Amino acid sequence: MASNRTGSNRTEVPQAREALNRFKMEVAGEIGVPLKQGYNGDLTSYQNGSVGGEMVRRMIQRQEESMSGTTASAGTGSAPAAGLGQPGGPQAGSTGQSQGF
Repeated sequence: MASNRTGSNRTEVPQAREALNRFKMEVAGEIGVPLKQGYNGDLTSYQNGSVGGEMVRRMIQRQEESMSGTTASAGTGSAPAAGLGQPGGPQAGSTGQSQGF
């Protein structure tokens, strides 16, 4: 049944699944979320959401850099440029503009 998944929570490129899992674990470790392989039902939705949100921010940043031909975080793996998500670094949504919700 798992091989015939039709939900939105599937990897479009099956070969990327392991890389995404490594990326998820790396992000979780960097932002202090005690994510582990397997069951993580003991974590709050806030903790899980912070991992997913940071992953999306970094993937968008990488895509923007590749489209513009620049690399602000060249040679740093998946570490965020300019300290995004890091203590003391700029936080997402801190542009001073209202988020509208």
